[in-house]
Amino acid sequence: MPDGGADAAVLCLVLCSLPDRDRALAEVTRVLRPGGTLAFLEHGLGDTRSVRAVQRLADATLWPLLAGGCHTAVDPVGAIERAGFEVTALRRLRFPDSRLTLPATPHVLGLARRPG
Repeated sequence: MPDGGADAAVLCLVLCSLPDRDRALAEVTRVLRPGGTLAFLEHGLGDTRSVRAVQRLADATLWPLLAGGCHTAVDPVGAIERAGFEVTALRRLRFPDSRLTLPATPHVLGLARRPG
């Protein structure tokens, strides 16, 4: 980028299907200016052992084939933090918000800042 990087980046429902999340987030870090903001909406790990067990089972069977390579037992917040970002806002939500919890129902919505 000619001006030294972007001020903001957005990730929306993509980390679940990337074969190398750490590498992808390293690239986001590279193009984002120090102090820049990463906005994200991702689905991730369930908040109970039973939901996480269903997610692992889904990931090991048909879910990735039916959902474009998506893996539901992913910790997007952990991956973002491992990449060096500071999570500054985080909201956990269910989508869709219904009684039935599907493997991809747990979501996180947040902001993270690239240090520097």
